[in-house]
This record gives sequence, C-alpha cells and structure tokens, in this order.
Amino acid sequence: MFSREIISELKFYVYRLIDPRNGETFYVGKGNGNRVFEHAFGEISVGDEDLSDKLQRIREIKLSGFEVQHVIHRHGLDENTSFEVEGALIEAYPSVTNLAGGHHNADRGVAHAQQIIERYTAPDAVLKDKIIEITVNLSAANFSLYDATRFAWRVSLPRASEAEFAVAVVNGLIVEVFEIEKWLPATIENFPTLGYIGEDTGRFGFEGKVAPDTIRTDLLRHKVPRRPKGAANPIRYYNI
Repeated sequence: MFSREIISELKFYVYRLIDPRNGETFYVGKGNGNRVFEHAFGEISVGDEDLSDKLQRIREIKLSGFEVQHVIHRHGLDENTSFEVEGALIEAYPSVTNLAGGHHNADRGVAHAQQIIERYTAPDAVLKDKIIEITVNLSAANFSLYDATRFAWRVSLPRASEAEFAVAVVNGLIVEVFEIEKWLPATIENFPTLGYIGEDTGRFGFEGKVAPDTIRTDLLRHKVPRRPKGAANPIRYYNI
C-alpha cells in the first residue's frame, strides 16, 4: 500500500496490471490513492462492468502461486489527463480485460488519417426510431460485426426490449444497423458459438438481422452524438 506521503506525490495516475506468468498486461486503469491495489484485494465494487474477466485472471494468477504485478505507467496527473492516458493505453494493449473502451476512445481514439477525415466530415445521424447504440471498438476485430454488436452486454432489459434497431458504432461512426427480434440471456445455451459467459452475469445478447435499406441508408457512415464527459458505457438508448 502507498503511504500518505507517496499518495500526495502521485496525485492521479494510470496503471497496468500484469500477469507475471507471461508478462501480459491484462488491465489498464486510472485512479488515485491505493486504487491500483484494490483489484487484487477484491475491493472493487461488484457493479464494475469488467469485473468478471479481470477477477478470473487475478484468481488464476494467485492459484498458480504468483502475485499480480502493478505498474504505475504515469503519475502526477490531473483527473482529465489521466482519463486520456488511460484511454490511449487501453488501445495500445488490445488484450486487456477492460470492456469499456476508455474515456473519449469512441470519438478521439486511434484512427487512420482517412478515418479522421471521415469522422469530422460525416453527417450527423438523425435517430428517429427506437434505437440502442452499441460501441464495438474493441470486439469488432474478433467477431463478425453482427456477433460483436449483439453479444454480450449489460443492458436495461426493459429498455433494450423496446429498441427496434441496434446501431453498431466504431470510432463514433455508425458502421451497421441491425433489426432486433429478441433479447436473450448471454448463456452458452442461447449463444453456443460465441463463448461461455455464465448464468448470473446480467449480460444479454440479441437475435436479429441486418435492417432494411430504407433504414440503413439514412444511418450508415453517419456520426452519433458526442458522449458526455466521463461516459464509458458502450450502450446508449434513443427514443426509449
């Protein structure tokens, strides 16, 4: 644990948790005080969206007879700067268990120059229908776009069930639109090809299909509204 004197010098900082068995960075976070140590001590709230994967790795490390390695990547920061550094590191370490993409990664994250041009010249999306927006920045590279969009999210099931369409968003742009047929608990029975999630995680996925062109044409390659400061949840609802 850091002493009070050290904490006063650290201010806000960005840290990495490293698996000593293979040297892999498996989590990136920001905070102050002794936040960096709280994960391994099991003190992080069970409401954290990425808790399950992170704690599973920590438990595996301890069962192997090792301890999590803690690296302070940058310190002496103000809170706003720590958000930006955290977001950049989440993109630099694609194997991390963070499910939320990092502060401003949706609209200021890593991008090709052509993507930057498109991002700032794309028309604004007019979201008139009942829509759930799902940011798939991290998962789109590992699954088909359909699977990355539909599986597996912590959603408000009553609100999500009202949504007629799901828009898949990458770096602030709508890249596909799906028509939602139904939401199901994200279990292996309901989604046998997409990996095991577990019975009691509170996560859901949907079944659906690509939306009609009459809907897609007005939304594809359009930019969604900028997210509020500090918002990292990949889910947003419109007209619900």
